[in-house]
Amino acid sequence: MVRDVLRVGDSSARVAEVRTSLARLGLLEGYQGEIDTFNSRRFSKEEMLFDDSLAAAVRAFQQSRGIVPSGDIDELTLREIREASYKLGARVLSYQPSQPLVGDDVAELQKQLHELGFYQQRVDGRFGQITHEALANFQLDTGLEDDGVCGPETLRALSLLGRRITGGSAHAIREREHVRQAGPRLSGKRVVIDPGLGGDQRGMSVDGPYGEILEEEIIWDLAQRVEGRMVAAGMETILSRPRGDNPSTKARADLANSFGADLVISLKLDRYSNEKANGVATFYFGSEHGSSSMTGETLSGYIQREIAARTDLRNCHNHGRTWEMLRMTRMPSVEVVAGYLTNPGDVAVLTDPKQRDAIAEAIVVAVKRLYLLDMDDQPTGTYKFTDLLREELA
Repeated sequence: MVRDVLRVGDSSARVAEVRTSLARLGLLEGYQGEIDTFNSRRFSKEEMLFDDSLAAAVRAFQQSRGIVPSGDIDELTLREIREASYKLGARVLSYQPSQPLVGDDVAELQKQLHELGFYQQRVDGRFGQITHEALANFQLDTGLEDDGVCGPETLRALSLLGRRITGGSAHAIREREHVRQAGPRLSGKRVVIDPGLGGDQRGMSVDGPYGEILEEEIIWDLAQRVEGRMVAAGMETILSRPRGDNPSTKARADLANSFGADLVISLKLDRYSNEKANGVATFYFGSEHGSSSMTGETLSGYIQREIAARTDLRNCHNHGRTWEMLRMTRMPSVEVVAGYLTNPGDVAVLTDPKQRDAIAEAIVVAVKRLYLLDMDDQPTGTYKFTDLLREELA
């Protein structure tokens, strides 16, 4: 884990790791060092120095992976660089329940198994139980030992067999069919509401119309407003954390998976180095490998447009990301970043209880629109929660 963000001027072995990895990926021109012996040699002072050329390469990489292109090396960027450095065949892949292998090589294996008809889940780059079973079935079908381990023989079989199916996604079809079969009513739908922060992580403090208020308090209040409306509509809800705790992302995802949720909605706020950044944005699982959660994309789009139509928050649109909460959950998940606490206009919205009501109503209405499918004929921003509740109770 990167405990501190590394920036231009810093010196660290982590900087040398990133430099070597980006050179191996072909993103760092003019690199003269060894790129294949990272774990077996000492680095020079020049290699460990974070300079402008490395920052430019980091920004290019971040843009390619859907990360904010800051040029800094933070925990997310380092994780993505490490995952990108694995190409299929560079290591033996096997199922490790306590700490699943993650990387672009796993994603490529999943993609090939998907196109051969053996893997029907989303391509998330995590070698879990389902990937293990899909690989074992492929091995059995091709006369190999069905141990679920991807080594040289399995890779050779994949290359010889070629791809049978291209275009389309079985996982996307299954997601869409699950929504269709669930029906238009919200009653009985199960949703995990995931408020950010918690425990001793309280976030920023800002001034509101009723005095000072903490980031965690805004998020928690918004979560309760969403939950109250969902419960009133007959939905089953669970919060991903108690008020006094801040569980890990994995623990939050495990809770959602064990709850058998239909959807996960994470709530967060943002900040920036100056007050110009503003607006609401939503995120769904989507990767550069071409795999995405179509239901998550649809729901995030509904939420985004409904919030923008009901508040003064600027529409920053919805985007595909591979963030851990989005890819570790087995159901469609979205993350709502409801504004910047460094922007006075956004703060005015977020600290106003009526505006938080509007955001909560937008989220619940968006969920309803998801399940209405072709029966959704209400213009964005016009479907009121009172009308929704009347229809649910009819």
